[in-house]
Amino acid sequence: METKASVWKANLNNGVILGLIGVVLSLILYFFDLITNSSLSYLILLIEAVVLYFMIKSYRDTVLNGYMTYGQSVGAGVVIFLYATIISTIFSYILYKFIDPGLINKMLTIAEENLAKRGMAADAIDSAMSITKKMMKPEIMIISGLFGGVFGGTIISLIISIFTKKEGNPLTIDEPEKL
Repeated sequence: METKASVWKANLNNGVILGLIGVVLSLILYFFDLITNSSLSYLILLIEAVVLYFMIKSYRDTVLNGYMTYGQSVGAGVVIFLYATIISTIFSYILYKFIDPGLINKMLTIAEENLAKRGMAADAIDSAMSITKKMMKPEIMIISGLFGGVFGGTIISLIISIFTKKEGNPLTIDEPEKL
């Protein structure tokens, strides 16, 4: 009897690796004081997407014998990104809560400056910043980070799975039927 590998177990290492890559990239941005640079976060997302592509492809080739449906590919990508998101949000919580609690104030200042650059009225800026200050607490950021990471990972997996799926020919028989 053939045993099927669980997608959760088979992709645990990939998820941990992707999560650690995200942590290392975040640390690099933090040490070079670039963590508030939003354009570099897009670069990190691109790097993670490329790494995710190779992880899904590896899962297809090693665990699923070279064949994977679109749904299996999306599922593997979401699982990998879920593990990575858990690791990244735990790191973010530690960063904002213990390592550099002043970083949140720096981010709030930048957000306020960006609103002023857009030409918003002072009372509108004050209103927006009061809501933002309530949301920029490490405890709330970890929850929104988990949901945002899984949502973003799902979108990325949907796109990447177009390129990683590889379905076999349904007209060929890979192994004889057991009667």
